[in-house]
Amino acid sequence: MNELLNPASAAASAAASAAVVAASRLPPVHAAMDQFAVHQGELVVGGMPLSRLAERVGQTPFYALDRGLLRQRAASLRALLPAGIKLHYAMKANPMPAVVGLMAGLMDGIDVASGGELKVALDAGADPAEISFAGPGKRESELRQAVAAGVLINLESVREVGLLADIAAQLGLPARVAVRVNPDFELKGSGMKMGGGPKQFGVDVEAMPDLLGRIQSAGLAFEGFHLFAGSQNLKAESICEAQQKSYALAVRLAQDCAQPVRFLNLGGGFGIPYFPGERRLDLAPIADNLADIVERARSELPQAALVIELGRYLVGEAGIYVARVVDRKISRGQVFLVTDGGLHHHLSASGNFGQVVRKNYPVTVGNKAGSGPREQASVVGPLCTPLDLLADRMDLPQADVGDLVVVFQSGAYGASASPQGFLGHPACVEVLV
Repeated sequence: MNELLNPASAAASAAASAAVVAASRLPPVHAAMDQFAVHQGELVVGGMPLSRLAERVGQTPFYALDRGLLRQRAASLRALLPAGIKLHYAMKANPMPAVVGLMAGLMDGIDVASGGELKVALDAGADPAEISFAGPGKRESELRQAVAAGVLINLESVREVGLLADIAAQLGLPARVAVRVNPDFELKGSGMKMGGGPKQFGVDVEAMPDLLGRIQSAGLAFEGFHLFAGSQNLKAESICEAQQKSYALAVRLAQDCAQPVRFLNLGGGFGIPYFPGERRLDLAPIADNLADIVERARSELPQAALVIELGRYLVGEAGIYVARVVDRKISRGQVFLVTDGGLHHHLSASGNFGQVVRKNYPVTVGNKAGSGPREQASVVGPLCTPLDLLADRMDLPQADVGDLVVVFQSGAYGASASPQGFLGHPACVEVLV
């Protein structure tokens, strides 16, 4: 009623409402990439200004991971998660030997997905007793490597039971095994679903009683279960639900085990924000959830080591990809920054590594990261394909030939997940600073 009597108040209220409506129509923005400092207009990585780092590396394009950020992420997880949880690094996220060596000292264990990764982990000094080996198509030679090294093998088929029994007999060594279970549920909201429904991963839960009997008959050294429902999830409630279901399933399966469960990998799935509108994962409810599971396990699975397996979450935000602008073109009013890097080095950022609808990773011009003129521009690579796109019509600092384009969130699934031989361009370099 007062607003009807006061035109100024009514006008102010209308203006405020209009502002709210206008704000709701604004396009979503990327989460702040504030893990990296900016000094005198330049991004700082590993304590070094980007342009100096590029000189030190000696070439572009390159990936750089900040070891201080890796240590911070590990420390923050340790501080938040309950003491009864072991942390494993899934090195498929970034198998760079220097990174694996650092993570081997920060984590409780390493998870590998091939004989090649196993060699890197062992060379990095990881404890074989704390290495686990997963993968749906392990070759016989890889299984022999794993038994000889003494690592834990995550069984994913009946075939592997027979092979491991023969290998263990031939080598005169125990074959340590856990079973990767394909559960009857999936991780809701995950970017990549790894369990539930028909899957090439693991053993269907309904087939577990038979498989456990075969393990017993074969004389394999059974230790427990590996459950991994999905990855790249930013919804804490979904992760908590999957952890509770995974734990309950493990307790149920333990009833059919002749030996006590001594290892339970509850998976990971912790995501990082890549695209506009995404926010960083809230770990507090996950920590509370895991504390509840740890407490229940004291009586229900008293001999089991509880493991969380993380890859992307540990290394993704600590890394950047850097490419140099080699040409600036304007085509029918659209600015194109042509760089010496692209999808052949960073397939994920190009959108060709699983995106259904392409979205931009967070991108900036790293040597012009302070105040200054900005423009809408697209960042493309040197390849003869329109798929070679790192940023599509993004608001960026105005760039010229010689400037350094930075793609954030690039510490995981970068160089090793990209077709570097495509079209014969030079390979990129990876550094840990």
